[in-house]
Amino acid sequence: MFEFKTKENGFKYIEIKNNSASAKIAVQGAHIFHYEQINQKPILWLSDTSFMEHGEHIRGGIPICWPSFGFTNPELPPHGFARNRMWDLVNIIEEDADTTVIIMEFKDSKKSRREWDYRFHLTAKFTIAKELSVELRTLNKDEKDFKFTQALHTYFNVSDVKNISIKGLENKPYLDAVKNEKYTQEGILKIDKEVDYVYQKVDEDVFLQDATRDIKIQAQGSSSCVVWNPWIEKSKKMSGMRDDAYSEFVCIETANAFDDYKILENGASHTIKVSIS
Repeated sequence: MFEFKTKENGFKYIEIKNNSASAKIAVQGAHIFHYEQINQKPILWLSDTSFMEHGEHIRGGIPICWPSFGFTNPELPPHGFARNRMWDLVNIIEEDADTTVIIMEFKDSKKSRREWDYRFHLTAKFTIAKELSVELRTLNKDEKDFKFTQALHTYFNVSDVKNISIKGLENKPYLDAVKNEKYTQEGILKIDKEVDYVYQKVDEDVFLQDATRDIKIQAQGSSSCVVWNPWIEKSKKMSGMRDDAYSEFVCIETANAFDDYKILENGASHTIKVSIS
């Protein structure tokens, strides 16, 4: 089943429940901010002090960062503008008792073209089932080619960030964005400090191993993967989260970033997808 809900401040979202999982997706940003398998703890982390207001980004879930990820385009807001705009619902399909599919879209407008002067059509597809999958398709409807970077900026709920290990990135080159230096990953990744690593040439599944469960992250249409945690001092400066919230999550982001940017000509499309199980 599904239900359209509105908070007292007018913030709209869709709540989905089926026999395998439950989820919540905001109309603003096509932002899934809750996914929980039946009788399990939520897989996605959501800050308990996050803004749930129009025009404010949600701290947690899976923000859609588009058409710019990070600070790669100084003319656009960090992480682009798609996550703060209203999307349109295209369809909700209840395939069976265990599977619900939600399709949303976002098109260029006079407002978007003032910031980024291209015509485009974005489609986000969410499959809520025993695993969660999120697809983002970009279609160039302009006469001009355009270049973009993007990310499905996934916040994973963990028992404690000090308890986790991340596998599948061994021997991959990465940029340490904190130091602005390049390295190669040696062994399994453990987190004990501020981490903002942009991995390239990622061609295998990534595994998040926690003290209480293991999560598999499968990416398509992407060869870059970002691992981020703000750690202690930076958390104190961040909006929409408690000072100690850094210990509750890690971001493992399916991305087209830096050397993995995409260029589309008229009529061409590109799809990025993450499946989480």
